[in-house]
Amino acid sequence: MTNDVFFEVTECELPGVPVLDVGGEIDVATSPRLHELLTGLIEGGAPLVIVNMTDVSFIDSTGLGALAGAARDARAAGGDIRLVVTSPQIIKLLELTGLDEVFSVASSTKDAVGS
Repeated sequence: MTNDVFFEVTECELPGVPVLDVGGEIDVATSPRLHELLTGLIEGGAPLVIVNMTDVSFIDSTGLGALAGAARDARAAGGDIRLVVTSPQIIKLLELTGLDEVFSVASSTKDAVGS
């Protein structure tokens, strides 16, 4: 079995705020990598991490779990994780699962930093 899933993460930084730009599919094959990157930023002392999901085409329950677990860890360390989501399908999924109450969801990285 081959892994044909497209997944890409690049890290950039707004002044003092790390931003993970995520593209492709966040699923059982790729969510461990996302969680690892988020954990590294949290353990590195980042008080706020933005996850830009504007180029995410799909997310499953393991991806949602990775984000929720990272948010729990960030808040335990006194920080937070905020999401940038523009896909109506992913916004609906966050609403259906109640995760729109767990995360601050914005339509741009600028809005996410300011919220």
